Order: sequence, then structure tokens, then C-alpha cells
Amino acid sequence: MTTAAPPAPGAPARWHRLDRRTLLVHCGWMAAPLGSFALTALATGGRIETGAWITLAAIAGSFAVLTVLGLIRWARTHYRVTHDSFEVRSGVLTRRLRSVPLHRIRTVDLTASPLHRLLGVTVLRAGTAGSSDGGGELSLEALTKADAERLRTTLLARADARAASEDPVVSRINWRWLRYAPLTFWVIGGVFAAAGGAYRILDGAGIEPWKLGIVRSAFDEFGASALWVTIPLALLAVVALGTAGALALYVEGWWKFRLEWTDAHTLRVRRGLFTTRSVTIERARLRGVVLREPLLLRAGGGATVRAIAGGLGNQEENRKRSVILPPAPRTEAVRTASGTLRTGFPDAGLRAHPKAALRRRRTRGLLFVTLPGTVALAALGAFLTPVLLHCAWVFALLSVPVTRWLARDAYRGLGHAVDGRYLVTRSGTFSRDTVVLQREAVAAWTFTSSPFTRRAGLVTLTAAVAAGEDGYHVRDLPAGDAPALAAAAAPGILEEFLAYGPNEPAYGARISGFCRDRETLSTHPLHHNHDDVDMT
Repeated sequence: MTTAAPPAPGAPARWHRLDRRTLLVHCGWMAAPLGSFALTALATGGRIETGAWITLAAIAGSFAVLTVLGLIRWARTHYRVTHDSFEVRSGVLTRRLRSVPLHRIRTVDLTASPLHRLLGVTVLRAGTAGSSDGGGELSLEALTKADAERLRTTLLARADARAASEDPVVSRINWRWLRYAPLTFWVIGGVFAAAGGAYRILDGAGIEPWKLGIVRSAFDEFGASALWVTIPLALLAVVALGTAGALALYVEGWWKFRLEWTDAHTLRVRRGLFTTRSVTIERARLRGVVLREPLLLRAGGGATVRAIAGGLGNQEENRKRSVILPPAPRTEAVRTASGTLRTGFPDAGLRAHPKAALRRRRTRGLLFVTLPGTVALAALGAFLTPVLLHCAWVFALLSVPVTRWLARDAYRGLGHAVDGRYLVTRSGTFSRDTVVLQREAVAAWTFTSSPFTRRAGLVTLTAAVAAGEDGYHVRDLPAGDAPALAAAAAPGILEEFLAYGPNEPAYGARISGFCRDRETLSTHPLHHNHDDVDMT
């Protein structure tokens, strides 16, 4: 089967069917119950209890039903490309025809799992200008690689082409970046997540993990040895396993990574070892970038980059598709962000925020970390053992300087600026994000305050954008400066709400008074509390 280009004028477009290997992809789901059966037999030495048989039979029956449904879906799914639209026809009892104009298609994602790669097919997903919630996305499973590439070229051919003089390759993998793979939370969290997944699999198969010989022996050894030796060794083991897992995931996810402009209007990310992924983003839907620096990665001098773009699906799909650079040196991240924006990365000279923002972060650290932890340990010590009373004052003694340092670090990261076509904002400490957002992409402003921030004279300004995470924050601005920043970044949105122009002295006071007037407040979809002010 060959995916044809749009037909000649006057000729009807021909319907195409998915590749026959789609049937094998659906049958491949049966590997899960068979693998569970094999794992159960291996763990129990061939002695499988009645409960495990029932569980496995239920799983096998469920997957059999899914396979039959997949076969029916293949037989009833067709697609075609006409002169001006991409159409998919599907359904069994109720036939459904979905048609999307070609000029609305913004991204085309090709994804191939190990099974898809083994069978030589791939999954195509086409995102539209209004598919941020996943409702406007069309997907085809499965197409041959050649057909998928031809169909992707056809679907993206309607974009306006512009000449590009820059180097089309923005970034490619450098295996020296592997040293940044362990500098994430998942070095430790991933081990516990994997352990939890293994526990659920064994429990679902009727196996009690705590009764397995290897598990009991490990706990006996742990309890019989000195804790001051076994606890550090256990932590080292967790870190070692987490590091190995992080390296493996990095290699699998970013194998043959390449970020490039395929032409003047299409940005493409290609990566993956076992599961390959190729995501394309139309330049007209690219609204900016986010340079993300988690705490550990920032300590190692690294960062990642995400694209702010429309048509990348719902929040979960957006998190997967928007990453355009793995953990890498910060200089490479800045260079990649600049190449994506086709301009310099405007992260220098950001305007600092008032000292009240620092005091607010220190207060929150003491109220939400130091105080609860100290009170909890003291209460447990009063009821259980005096040792916890000593732990309480030690915790308080150690947590105060740590929270103050984190508050100071978060404050140093605060900043904002209006630089040419872009609004730049930076905030965060555990994950410091520098957002460079096109000013023309801002659709609405939300002013958010609470009784505490109003007392401190601070306001959080949120720019609503029909792309990325839907809203981006400029945190803890002076209440008098927030309206001027909003008006300068996106003129024409606030003026109808103001009695004075942005150059008048009463401009900031007008908005501040508006924010304090609870009877005139309305709720913006991005925020759901009575202290939000919607300026659209």
C-alpha cells in the first residue's frame, strides 16, 4: 500500500487502509499475560495457585477482547488526503468521519515502539491548531515507514515556506552529555517506582513478595547488621541502581537525537533506540521556549529545553513531545534555544523583584517545612520515645539554614523583562524555568493575589497562551508595576479596564484597587480561586 499525494484537480481522492501488520501489533498485546505467566512460574518454581490462574485467565481474556476489537478497527479504518483536507473514516456500529483542513495541521509525530520497529511500521499522529486537549488529533496505527514519511510530507506541505540562511541542524547528540543523566530526581525516585511496579505485578499474579526467599534473606541480613553500616550501603545501592537506570533511559530515549529545521517552516526532533520518535513543529505554531534547570542538574551546570508550541496534544502528550534537548551543558541549552527561536537567547539583564518576595519565600519555608516537621517529631517523641525529641530540635536546627538558603536561591532566580518580540520570565529553585514567550501569543492576563501577597504589595501575573502549559507566570511582582508590564508586553488587552493610560501615575493604583475589590473579581480558567482577576 502506497500513500498517494493529493489527487489532481477534478479527480476523487482514493481511500487507503492501514497496513496489514496492524493486526500483528494488536496481537502483540498478548505478550503481557504470557510474560506474567512465565514470571509467576519462575518465581514459584512452577507451583501456580488457583488465584494466580484466575488472574491470568482474566488478563488473557481482557487482552483477547482488545485484540478482537483491534482487528475490527483495522477492517473499518480508512484515510485519504484530498486537495484541502485530511480525512479518517472509522467506527463499527456508528461510522465516524473526521476531516481536518490541511492548513490547520501543525505537527506530525511518528512513533515506533520496539514491536512496531520489529514489524517495520510506525504510528502517525497529526496535531491541529486546536488539539491542545487531544480532541483535534488524528492518529493512524500502523503505517509503513515509507508511507508515513510521504504522508507527513503531504500533510505539512501547506505551510508557508520562507528561505532560511541559518544552519538547519540546531543540535545533535553528544555522548559526553551522559554525565548529566544521573542529575535528576529519578536517580532515587525511579528505583522506588520500579520496585512499586514489580510489587504490583507480583501481587496481581497472586504472589506475596515478602514471602519470597531472596526478599526474606535480604531483610534478615539488613536487620542482623549494624544500621550505621547497612543504611549507607542501602543508600549507595539505591543510587547505583538509579544511576544505571538513568543512563539506560538516557541512551534509549535520546539515541541518534537530532534537532533540525527541515525547511524554513518546520522544526523536527528525531530520537529513540527501541521506541523511535519523530516530532515536527510548524514554525507558525512555535510560541517560545523554556530553559529548565532542575536543582541537581543546575548544580552540575546542565539544563534542558522545551518548546512552547500549539498542537502538541493534551498536557501529558505535550510533556513528551515538547522536549527538544535532553539534559546537556547549559551553554548547549542556550545555543539550542537560540537556534530554535532564530535569535539570541534573551536571558541577561532581567529585572529583579522586591525584597518582599525574599521574605515571603523565607516565611513559607519556615511555616511549611521547619514548623510542621519539628512539631510532628516532638509530638511523636512525647508519645513514643525521647529519642525523637532530640530529632525534633536537630531537624529544626538543620532545616532553618537549608530553607533560608533555598529561599535565597529562589529569590535570586526571580526576574522578568520585555526584550523585543519576547516576554522573558524566570522563577523556581527546585526547577528553575526561564520562559521566553512571544508577546503576540499572549491572549489574556490574570492578576493573582492572596491576603498575604496583598499585604506585601505583590501580585503574580499570568500570561494565558494557547500553547504549551496554557499559562506562564511572572511571580511576585510589585502590585504597582504589574499593569505596566502587562500593557507593555501585550498592548491592547488591559486598556479598556483602566481609567488612566499606562503613562499616568494612577495607572498602577487603578489595578491595585481593582485587585482588592472582591465584588468585581471574576475567575479565569487558568486559576480557580476568588482572588484571581481576569483581564481579557
